[in-house]
Amino acid sequence: MNKELIIDADACYRLAERRAAQYFQSLYVQVMQKAFVPILTKDIQSWKHNHIQHSLVSFFSRGKRKPDSKEYHNYIRWLDRTGKLDNYLDRSISYIYLRDLGKALDSPDTQTRVRRVIENIKNNLTHSTSTDEMLSMAGLYRKAQKEGVESSMIWVMDKLKTVSSNLPKGMDAEEAQRKLIKIIVGVIMHVVDVMGDDISAEDRKQKLDEAIRLGYYYGLTYPFIDDLLDAKVLSEKEKRQYSQLIRTTLITGDVPELGEWTGENSDLIQYIHSELREAFEYIKAYQRPGTIKNFFEQSYVFFNSQEVDRVKELSNANYTNEELYIPIILKSSSSRLIVRSVISASEDEGFDKRTFFYGIYNQLADDFADMFDDMKEGAVTPYTYYLKYHDKRPDLINPFELYWTVISHLIHHVYHSDAKTCEVMLDRAINGLKRCKERLGTKKYNELMDFFASGNPEFNSLIQNMVKKADDVDFFDKLLRDRMITNLRNERKEQEAFLDTIKTVRNQINNVLPIHNTDDVSTMDVPIIDAANYSLEGDGKRLRPIVAWFMGVNEYGLERSAIVPLLRSLEYMHTASLIFDDLPSQDNASIRRGRSTLHQVYNSAIAELTGLFLTQKATWEQASLDQFDSKTVLKLIQYSAQMTEEMCKGQAMDLDSRGQRLTLEQLNTLSFNKTGIAFEASLIMPAILAHANEVEMGALKTFARHAGIAFQIKDDLLDVEGDQILLGKPIGKDAENNNKTFVAILGKEGARKAMWEHYCLAMEAIQEMPRKTPFLKHLLNYMVNRDH
Repeated sequence: MNKELIIDADACYRLAERRAAQYFQSLYVQVMQKAFVPILTKDIQSWKHNHIQHSLVSFFSRGKRKPDSKEYHNYIRWLDRTGKLDNYLDRSISYIYLRDLGKALDSPDTQTRVRRVIENIKNNLTHSTSTDEMLSMAGLYRKAQKEGVESSMIWVMDKLKTVSSNLPKGMDAEEAQRKLIKIIVGVIMHVVDVMGDDISAEDRKQKLDEAIRLGYYYGLTYPFIDDLLDAKVLSEKEKRQYSQLIRTTLITGDVPELGEWTGENSDLIQYIHSELREAFEYIKAYQRPGTIKNFFEQSYVFFNSQEVDRVKELSNANYTNEELYIPIILKSSSSRLIVRSVISASEDEGFDKRTFFYGIYNQLADDFADMFDDMKEGAVTPYTYYLKYHDKRPDLINPFELYWTVISHLIHHVYHSDAKTCEVMLDRAINGLKRCKERLGTKKYNELMDFFASGNPEFNSLIQNMVKKADDVDFFDKLLRDRMITNLRNERKEQEAFLDTIKTVRNQINNVLPIHNTDDVSTMDVPIIDAANYSLEGDGKRLRPIVAWFMGVNEYGLERSAIVPLLRSLEYMHTASLIFDDLPSQDNASIRRGRSTLHQVYNSAIAELTGLFLTQKATWEQASLDQFDSKTVLKLIQYSAQMTEEMCKGQAMDLDSRGQRLTLEQLNTLSFNKTGIAFEASLIMPAILAHANEVEMGALKTFARHAGIAFQIKDDLLDVEGDQILLGKPIGKDAENNNKTFVAILGKEGARKAMWEHYCLAMEAIQEMPRKTPFLKHLLNYMVNRDH
């Protein structure tokens, strides 16, 4: 235990409480006096001139239909075409600087930085073929390449994938991913903000590299602490045990040993404990001596205020206004204050003050949006509590009135009546109500407003008029949030469909692979058929026939029964190549597909003959494609023979290269000939049967080349760091055989970069294809993310 990092938890929390109590008292006086009504009425009267279209303008703009923001690409194009994009980005980026970076918008430096970000985003939005590509793994990797932080991007993508796969049922994996990504981006923004314009490229690269890792490690606290304790995953006993572990960590500065975990979620907690320990150690190592105590104090305030709120019960009718709102002030401000200490930034009194006062605004807005979900969960928030007890507790503050009080206070007391701040905050407030009305429907929304705003009828009438008529109040971060959630959920559904397809088709293919002895007059066993079936029965992935099935049936509409011979031929050819590859004269492998290799079970001669037998069986199967015209089948057989020839050349090149120095280009060529060609065949052969055009075949070949090389690089990486049980074959065979692999030439880190480069090139090839199929995208994701 590091004694220097021990904090006086009670003292730091009491100090924070006193400050929050003073702020709350100030707000309480204002809300009781309804001071916000005349102040904001005047602000809105001025504000609305920029947001209410005059009837003549409205008449002439009727033909320019505004797309729904859910029509993401059309909406961005519409904003650009109508000249609204600049203002849209200006209020959006200004708001982020206000909320996330704690900036004052009247600062010339802030205005310069906002304009710079706007130009960058606008350039990406108007010149990129698809913003979804920018948000994809390939798009993010390309951005990382420009900054020289590819290794960190690869690392964080692997981490995000692992987190998502480990989240239990009962937790929203897509929302957790989105939140994690948002926090990573937020930390990067803070780091970029404190960089000077004269920073060297190398220093910038180092700072960004650290920011990505810090963002991930800090972001972990949300799914693995806050969300986990809120979710109905842990038992009450486990929650108490886990909360105590986190509390001890924040007080002592060290993650304690987990010890014996007796609950049902032992595996989950062990994984989380390992990740959190790694996270805290990294953050601590990054801290300067002057910031580390501050980090733990702010983290404790945030955690403890969450805990205070978490144990509240909606059935308790006796919570005071202070008990309801002070923890909210603390957790909403400390969550943003922590970021500065995470990145070890210098003290900034202005940032601290603005962030402290600002936090409750965001929390009240979020609680308003989640009000009905919180009510179903029985969660205590200012809105759920007021809904339940307003008629029994006249002393309770109306949280909707407090929300407008906070807005008024921020504009005029914190940001000194700055016009830009007033504009942005009113934009955001009206937009929030518009989104609520759209989500609930007009009838339910009006009932809600009648309940919360009945005490200020004139002010409410003004607000609702703005909600109905005001335009140009939407925000880019909300658009991105909705788009990201939609994409993540679609990705999950597509991935589930992909894995289901693989499982189903794999079983179907396994059923048609066995070879039967057709020689009825023979009384002798035919060991070559038994040997072939032994090799075919192994636990193969069947990727090549699965790809051919999907392209043939789903994309080209070929009959399933008609292409069964093609599927057999692809697996026979692939299995034959593995038999030859495993021979003592080549790799001398002892295990393949989780079982002893064929030459060990029989002998080398039988193995060689079996490989030749399966090659000929593959050609026989192709010649059996009797539901297609003979010219097409002949073209397919000629293509197959050519591919087999190239594969043999590739294997010969591989054998000949052992012990020699290879260039990266030579290794790419060798890998494609060994691996990529088989993937190409599984795409091109169904295309030949379907009479696809040359342009489409060219795009498929480009995809296959880069996907095949990426697949081979992943194989090379698994050979040095994979799990032998999962792989079904020994690891370390490449080094033992002196094979020239991507790892041997580039090292593990360089090999990962090369794999992701080919991944990006393959993804870019998909974008050029006339047919947009998610199957190939998920096939590629499977190739680079597999563990066997």
